[in-house]
Formats: sequence, C-alpha cells, structure tokens
Amino acid sequence: MSIKAKIPLLLSSLAFSCLGLLPAAHAADAAAPADDKSIHHISSEVCKGCHKETYKQWKGSMHANSTAFKDPIHGTFYRKVMGDPGKEGVTSKSGKYPVCLQCHAPNAAKDKTTKLDAAPAYSEGVNCVACHTLTNYKGIKGPDGKMQLGLKAYEVADAIQGPGRNSNNKLQSLTAAGDEFGFGGGGDDEKKPNPHLGKAVTMDGKEIPAIAMESNPKQMRTSDACMGCHDKRNNSHGVPLCATGDEYIASKSQVDCLSCHMPAYNGLADHSMGGGHDMGMLQRSVVFSLDSKKEGDKIKSTVTIVNKQPHTMPTGAPFRNLYMKIAAYDKSGNVVWQNAKGHPAKEDAQAFLFMSLKDDKDQPAPPPTATKPGDDTRLKAFEERDLAYEIPAEGVVLVRAELYYNLLWPGLVKKFTKIPKDVTAPKLIATAENSL
Repeated sequence: MSIKAKIPLLLSSLAFSCLGLLPAAHAADAAAPADDKSIHHISSEVCKGCHKETYKQWKGSMHANSTAFKDPIHGTFYRKVMGDPGKEGVTSKSGKYPVCLQCHAPNAAKDKTTKLDAAPAYSEGVNCVACHTLTNYKGIKGPDGKMQLGLKAYEVADAIQGPGRNSNNKLQSLTAAGDEFGFGGGGDDEKKPNPHLGKAVTMDGKEIPAIAMESNPKQMRTSDACMGCHDKRNNSHGVPLCATGDEYIASKSQVDCLSCHMPAYNGLADHSMGGGHDMGMLQRSVVFSLDSKKEGDKIKSTVTIVNKQPHTMPTGAPFRNLYMKIAAYDKSGNVVWQNAKGHPAKEDAQAFLFMSLKDDKDQPAPPPTATKPGDDTRLKAFEERDLAYEIPAEGVVLVRAELYYNLLWPGLVKKFTKIPKDVTAPKLIATAENSL
C-alpha cells in the first residue's frame, strides 16, 4: 500500500477519543509540603525578585507551562492515559508512578506526588530550581539497560548550579565581611541582597532563604542540560515516540541545544527557550523558496525546503507535522490551480511531512499501542528537499507556496475540539511567490 493510500487510514486510526479534557485551572497556591526547606520546593517567585527579565522570559515558556494543568495537549493525553493531575496516588495501568512527571513536573516527581496543585513548585512545572539543581547527566539508559527519563537521568544537588560567570562567588563571600549585598543578577543594575552568599536575606519585606550556589558550566552550558527530557522517549513497546537526541547525534553537529534555544543577548541567556510553540523559532528553522518557469502551456514550479536544524523537522512529539500548499492565481487574485483543496494529505502526499506509527499487522496505530515505526516523511537534519509541480499556464500571473506547522495530526485536531484553537490551528511559518 502506498503512503498516499495509508494516510486516510492513519488519520482515522489516530483520531481516538479523549476521556475528558482540561477543567478549570486548579489553585497553585496550596500549602507547601511539610519539608518546605528543601530547595526543590522553592518557587520561581522567589527568584523573580532579582532575576526579573529571566523570570519574565521563563514565565512565557513551555517549561513554565509544562504540567497537565497548563499544557492543553499534554493535559489531554495525561488525563486519558493517567488520570486527574489534581489527585494524589495516580498511577499508570501497570500501577507505576507516571513517568511523564519526571519531565513535565520534576519537583513533584522528586516527592513522588501526583497532586500537581499541592505546591507552587509543583504547578510551575520545569521551574528555576528544576533545571538549576541538575549536577550531572547520567544518560537515559540505566545500568540495567532500561530507560531513565527526566529527573532520573541526572544527579541532583541541594545547591543551585550556575553557568559560571556569576556563580563563582566564594571569593565574594570571603571579602563581603558581612555585607549581604552581591551582584544585582538578571541584568539589573541595582545591588540587591544576595541569598547565594550563604545567608538568608530580607528583600521587599520578604524573607528569602539562603540558597547555596555552585558553578557548573559543564552541566548548565551544554546539551547535558536538555537531554534527560529531550533525548528520546519510547512507549511501553520500545517504539521511539520522539528521538531528538538521536537525531542530533546522527547530524554530527557541533552546535549544542542552547546555542539555538537559549541564545545569549546582553549578557543573559534567553529563558524563553523557544521550540515548536514559538513562531520565531519555527520561522528560523527552515529556508523556503520557490522557482517557477513557464515552458509552453505549462509552468514548472519547484518548492525547496531546507531544514537548518541539527535534528528532524519537525521533531519532538510524534504528532507534530508540516504541510505545504501551492496555488496559481489569475490577475484578479482568483485561484486557478492548487495542489490540494484542503489539507494535502490525501491529494498531494509529498506535501505532508509527518511521522506515522504501526501495529504488528502494519496498520496505523496511536502512540500508546504502536509496536513499530511507520512511514517518516519529515525533513532530516540539514536536509534539502525539492517538491516539483507542473501547473497549467493559462491565465496564471502568480504562483505562491505556503508552509504550515501543526502541533497535532489533522485527525487529532478534529477529535480534540476542547483544546484551544490557537494551539491546534496550523501556523504559517514561511511563504514564497513567483510573478509570471
């Protein structure tokens, strides 16, 4: 069966129903755990006082919105597979603690709780301390060969791990002579009490606990900071559902994750950490061009898509996809030809770039039950791909191509109607035109 013939089956199979979507947001200001002195219970609100710009960037990031309460796509699947993120004692069907919390709510995972609104540090998802207490990346395979994902892939400290420039403060502590003020932090010019010097401080009328800090650039300034969650994720059958790390390694790129996803500006790393939800990142990820030439009564058009990234485009969750629309217009702006009337999956399979999954009978399967990888038409790392078209020339004055990015397969978009449309709607990330 051709890929074109398989696509309708894939979409119908993958459009499985959900058992309820996101309810009203739960309160995130519930009482903290009894052991509220543990560093992983410190809310990012504490960090905000000094690191205002960094906090603002993080607050709008997917890291800050990673839990099942805040990420509608993750929340939909979590509720279907695991249960209510506001309840304690939620387990997988096999009775195990939800592995997804190791990445999506690591502070909660450290306490083995599933009630994600029990403390601010839980509901904040991947917050400041979640990343900045990781000391060493052990890899996602444990000594027994089984996968250890998210928090389990790291050694974790009781001290903040800094990237180096402002995190080497031992000399500052020795010479401070009781002065509780240190660097402003976060790009601020004014000096503020510095809790990283070893003592609790008072700022804006609030008591800030002593927060020990160590310098660890090997962890914080390399891809080791990312790989525990973004390397590879298999389903229970061992089928890779996302494999950004494997793709990156295969590309043999010397550029680490942070260079693209956390570029430095004005001395600070960008904590927006843009990815598949970020239009700026999506627009930078590809080069999209069109070459059209009239030959007799035909127009020969070639769409060229270049993946500039050291991993597959799209990467990450298996339901992310790209599709391309190309159309010819007359002098009044009317469409006189197009590669597909709607989504090109059925009419122009080459214009749909996606990953599929299969079962033991080679039939399309959803991520939880897939037993093998299916067709994968996504762009490989640094790949350049040409899509050729022959268009009737009569009346055509303009050929236009458009490239769209989707976070969900078309079938899932139709089924998951309660997910906000601004999340499920296709994003136009590139255009190209030729006048004739």
